[in-house]
Amino acid sequence: MADETVQPDPTDPAATAEPTATADGATLQRAGLLLERGDYGPVIRLLEPLAGRHPAASAFGAELRLLLATALIGQGRGEEAAVWCRGLRGSPDPSLRARARDLQQILEAPALERPRDWSLDLPELGVDTSLDSLATAGRRRRAQRSEPPPAPPVGPTRPPYGFAALAGLLLALVLLASLLGGCVEVRTDLRFAGPGRLQVGHEVRSLSGMAGPWQRRLAERLERQGFGVRSQGGTTRLLGPVLPAEEALRRLEKTLTEAAGLAELPLPPPRFSFQERNWLVGVVQRLNLEIDLRSLPSLSGLAVSIDLEPLVATAVERAGPLPVEPLPQQRLRWPLQPGQSNILTVHAWRWNPLGLGAAAIGLLLPLVFFLQRLRRQLGFGLPELPG
Repeated sequence: MADETVQPDPTDPAATAEPTATADGATLQRAGLLLERGDYGPVIRLLEPLAGRHPAASAFGAELRLLLATALIGQGRGEEAAVWCRGLRGSPDPSLRARARDLQQILEAPALERPRDWSLDLPELGVDTSLDSLATAGRRRRAQRSEPPPAPPVGPTRPPYGFAALAGLLLALVLLASLLGGCVEVRTDLRFAGPGRLQVGHEVRSLSGMAGPWQRRLAERLERQGFGVRSQGGTTRLLGPVLPAEEALRRLEKTLTEAAGLAELPLPPPRFSFQERNWLVGVVQRLNLEIDLRSLPSLSGLAVSIDLEPLVATAVERAGPLPVEPLPQQRLRWPLQPGQSNILTVHAWRWNPLGLGAAAIGLLLPLVFFLQRLRRQLGFGLPELPG
């Protein structure tokens, strides 16, 4: 008897699940190749039917929705792409959730105001009314004609370098706006703890009420360097130990350079210098701070400042481009101006308590000897203990 080939039952779900999954996988792979070539329309037509069969909670469904959102962005349909990205918040894969969140941040990034000097206003040309009517009629006739069929493809499509550059620019702007711009206040505290001693602290406050990723990474890095970290809501306070002035300023330069590196900002390293001369009863201190922020764009809501204490306004020799603001309890605040080179020079005199005590003792000793001599000349003799 000849062997009979058993055909799978088409009504059996188990028999049709594997071929369907294989076909969907091939469709997803084809959509990825079309997306690399910049053919966004075919990608959308291939993936939209598959989205109904694969939920966002599955890895296949999440990857499908990311490709679909990217194709929608390529066609300028950002709102629809954002809807697909928001649907991936419940994906169990953390990497897919992170990719969807980054893509959603790019879509929901605030539009930056365009400077007026970037646009060129052309004067209105006096066109005859009859010419305007002829042009309107011509446009109406062209609109009534049927759209010509799309031209057949000729050769391979170039890679979408323009879209990649646009996506990179948008991502950089989103990072800059979320990490340093728009809603963040960064303040550095310099406290003169004594002759030759400085204490450095930082305070980063997010006006959104939640600490951003740059803020958290900076706190983790400074905590490993010995800073005390205290966070509450969107405010992070970091307080370093009291150190010799030169070492404290070197650490401050390193901290500012690392903070710019975490935000991917090409800022030149700051330059700090400190000089001190001891006159026994006091010390003369001279502090110079130079911070170049010319490569940092000026964004509304971004506040960067340095507080110095204890210090009075008369100790400031030079401050620019913004002046120093005096605060209560011998405290000065120097706001930094993005897009400018900021320079501050401070020259102050500080009394030394030990030196003042030694000088007072040196002045009182001759007076004591003079009083003892005067007592002996009056006949009282030297002071004696009671008998």
